[in-house]
Amino acid sequence: MKQSQPQRREFLRYVGTLAALSAPAMQAAANEKDRISFPPTEAKSEKPEKTEPPGDPMSERIGVAIVGVGRIAVNEMLPAFAQSKHAKPVALVSGDRAKALKVAHQYDIPESAVLDYKEYEKLAQMPEVQAVYIALPNSMHAEYTIRAAKAGKHVLCEKPMANSVAECQQMIDACRKAGKKLMIAYRSQYESNDRVLVKMIRDKKLGTLKEFISVNSQNMGDPQHWRLKRALAGGGALPDVGLYCLNAARFLSGEEPVEVMGNVWSTPGDARFREVEESCQFVLRFPSGFIASCSTSYASHKSQMFRLNGSDAWAELNPAYAYNGIKLKVSRVVEGKEQTSEVQAEDKNQFAAELDHFAQCIQQNREVHTPGEEGLQDQRIMEAIYESARTHRPVKLKAPGRTRGPEPQEEG
Repeated sequence: MKQSQPQRREFLRYVGTLAALSAPAMQAAANEKDRISFPPTEAKSEKPEKTEPPGDPMSERIGVAIVGVGRIAVNEMLPAFAQSKHAKPVALVSGDRAKALKVAHQYDIPESAVLDYKEYEKLAQMPEVQAVYIALPNSMHAEYTIRAAKAGKHVLCEKPMANSVAECQQMIDACRKAGKKLMIAYRSQYESNDRVLVKMIRDKKLGTLKEFISVNSQNMGDPQHWRLKRALAGGGALPDVGLYCLNAARFLSGEEPVEVMGNVWSTPGDARFREVEESCQFVLRFPSGFIASCSTSYASHKSQMFRLNGSDAWAELNPAYAYNGIKLKVSRVVEGKEQTSEVQAEDKNQFAAELDHFAQCIQQNREVHTPGEEGLQDQRIMEAIYESARTHRPVKLKAPGRTRGPEPQEEG
């Protein structure tokens, strides 16, 4: 029996949520150029149904080459393209061709667009690739960002930006010289609950910010993992998971720290921490008197949370920094009684949100929200934390220039 057009559209809407969505299905879903609306079927007391606006036609989306097919690329970023409205995966770069071909077949990427790292410069002759997403070990970020810029491609690079301040600056300079955009993938700055909280803070809903308390920890298993090798990772818990606490204190407050105190610890005899720190605790002092107290570890049960204390209210994300399941709570006094409520933010894929911001900035030639300068500033602060831990003294920080671009635009 021939399938009716409404049934077909419902099917396309359904498959659009699947992780391994093929390009033909994405093309069909994207071709409805006009927003469609339906008469309400719910009672007035019910939340109205929302029809999402269509994405760009596939021919107009930004083509992205995925550089590195590890966990974050395969499990998070590639599936996020199914929910993206402005970007599409068009190439893969990997040292494991067999693995990359399996991934390519899932996303209808032709075998000819699966490159080895030594073929990286071929990207310059691939006009369908307008940008690259770099998901490699930290020590490789600078090299592959600089090579991408020379090949004429925009760059979305995973955090931490690099292993040193010097490398960060080289990345910024290379992209600026090539006239290409460099964005660091600080996904939390595009996540829905964080966006709601940023607006609350700017609207003074919490009053004057006083204190930020945060933990981001996990228990690493394999002692041979690249994240436990200093040459590849640049450090241990701090640059990997502690960075989320550091960056959140900065972007939520809108301030830059003027002083840091840090401490690191590794359990003697633990094979995992021969080269990098097991845990790091640090305190950031800001010009207004705002204080951030943060703790991160590679050897404790997974814990991801922060509380932001203001003069009039507190806000809490628990879990925070996670890929999904983030919850925002706010507490304040209402009519003489403490009232705590959960704030419902729109459920959006944060990887798709950062990807679409990046793509739209390329399409419209706009400044990205989290440019290289944002990653550079975090690297400066992390190096100061390590210096403080070595010397057991507070370290003063110089005020940076502007590190963040305009706030990301809301779609819908």
